[in-house]
Amino acid sequence: MALPPLILIPGLLNDAELWRDQIAALADIAECLVADITQGESLEALAQSVLAQAPPRFALAGFSLGGYVAVEMARLAAERIERLALLDTSIQPDDPERAAARQVRDKAARGPGTFHGFGDRLLRTYLSEAHLQDEQIVGRIRGMTQRLGAEVFLRQNNILRKDGAGVLSGLSCPVLILCGEEDRLTPLAEHQAMARLVPQARLVAVPGSGHMTPIENPAAVNAALRAWLQSGQP
Repeated sequence: MALPPLILIPGLLNDAELWRDQIAALADIAECLVADITQGESLEALAQSVLAQAPPRFALAGFSLGGYVAVEMARLAAERIERLALLDTSIQPDDPERAAARQVRDKAARGPGTFHGFGDRLLRTYLSEAHLQDEQIVGRIRGMTQRLGAEVFLRQNNILRKDGAGVLSGLSCPVLILCGEEDRLTPLAEHQAMARLVPQARLVAVPGSGHMTPIENPAAVNAALRAWLQSGQP
């Protein structure tokens, strides 16, 4: 019997390496398909691209920027989504502070010299303090950012983020909302507010993790995704 499909959407400057541990851990209960969100110029374009290659119905998990894409997919085709997981993301539209921060990163990426992805300063906003000196974790993140490069960064960084509250509050499928306890980029308080919009949502706070939960604490993320995939099943 074929396993049910699970589409995994990476975040900004992430590729399938982000989901490496989840793909291995969930292989017995889901066919994991990693989406490519490196080409589109808008959330709608990215969502349409993923939908065009997706099976008729599927479970959907989005991380960070991938969470925005997942919500946009629900805006366009909620009837195709059997269950939704949002990890370390936001449903808030761009505000002046976030837009200004992205403009600073945009300018740095366009500057002279070699593009190195996430530098030490940016990594401090992505990782918990305990993981900043973890060479394996840092190496996995920098490997992804350098493989994808400046062109993908600039394209993804300039995508307008939309308000997803209305979409989320209208969902009736099982919803998982997960966040690292030490996530400084998309804090836990934002995820708690997201969970209040969805009566059936399960909120999971991942201990000892910053923004990069699938890499920083894969065991906790794997357990949460497994429970979510099996929720509502006999």
